[in-house]
Amino acid sequence: MNLVFKDQTFSFELLRTLSYTPYGGADIGECLSTAYRIEEGSFESWYTEWYKTAERIHALAQDSMEQGNRISAREFYMRASNYYRTAEFFLHGVPSDPRILETWGKSRTTFRQAIRLMDTLVEQVEIVYEGGYLPAYFYRVDDLQRPTLLVHGGFDSTGEELYLEVAAAALQRGYNCITFEGPGQGAVIREQQIPFRNDWEKVVTPVVDYLLTRPEVDPQRIALVGISLGGYLAPRAAAFEHRLAACIANDGLFSNQFGEMGRKLHQGFTGDLNDPSYMKEFISLLMDKSTNVRWAIENGMFTFKADSINELMEKTEPFTLEGVADKIKCPTLVCEAEDDHFFAGQPQQLYDALTCPKTFMKFTAEEGAEEHCHFGALLLLNHRLFDWLDQTLHVKEENPFNETAVV
Repeated sequence: MNLVFKDQTFSFELLRTLSYTPYGGADIGECLSTAYRIEEGSFESWYTEWYKTAERIHALAQDSMEQGNRISAREFYMRASNYYRTAEFFLHGVPSDPRILETWGKSRTTFRQAIRLMDTLVEQVEIVYEGGYLPAYFYRVDDLQRPTLLVHGGFDSTGEELYLEVAAAALQRGYNCITFEGPGQGAVIREQQIPFRNDWEKVVTPVVDYLLTRPEVDPQRIALVGISLGGYLAPRAAAFEHRLAACIANDGLFSNQFGEMGRKLHQGFTGDLNDPSYMKEFISLLMDKSTNVRWAIENGMFTFKADSINELMEKTEPFTLEGVADKIKCPTLVCEAEDDHFFAGQPQQLYDALTCPKTFMKFTAEEGAEEHCHFGALLLLNHRLFDWLDQTLHVKEENPFNETAVV
């Protein structure tokens, strides 16, 4: 699915930003007009133009507040948050770049201004975690005890983005939802400088502990949702945290070992990948030729706090579900995107390794849902995910359709 750009990575990230339109995170014209101003393949141009749009929408939000237009202000703040997130996306090649904290910080601030103007019941939460904390948002439908989703992102998402991706849809369907950032993500890497870890159960368990203190949470119906790299992280956590009633991997991921990825990309080349100097030279060559490889390496070094490509290879080596997937006990849903350019074939590999009750759900190009994590088709994605959750957690619709109603 090519959108405006020939560059696959730029096209995908534009699609990702645009995909939040149904949930108030984008407006189509704003996104397209921004994209057409961007120089193909230029990270700097990407930042400049998205930041410009974010600032313009942010100013409209503040003007709406001054005019007393609560709904307009909320809508402008929400879109500004998504656009600031998008602007910051490709900046991680220089971790000391002050624009990272400044732009990401505006994404968080505008989101928090937006949720203060919502009718939704939402709380900012800090969950105690190994001397630090995990920033979270707890969204609840009302004061009743309800099934609850525990949602985290992956390699590059933020807690604020997760509202647009999952939480808004959960609330519409009567689910509570807690979204949080763990090591390597959002504020945890940017402010606390805590990098990714492979044993994600150590991250999820404190969040489950917190949820069990909430009277609005049904302790027997807590489901874990992991997105993108979260398709590895969530199953890893579910293998050891057995208080979960269900697990969703969107999309399924069996391993995230940068060394293995390098070996696959090396096919057709000569040279010894076991030679650290050659490995560095080879990956650097790929980074010059591929926007996707450049971004993946730069963001990997940023989120894993690796000082070199070889150190990044070492730090990602434990990220595999080999010998782990068969320890999952709860029902697990594995999603696959037909044309996933990140992790092709990995969902099936994860599904085959599971011994728990399991479901494989494929999204296709015919449905417009073939991209990684099904961006471009979030309404369809959430429809199918929540149908599965309703059946798995035995959730009954509160207001079934009245067949005698006049249409």
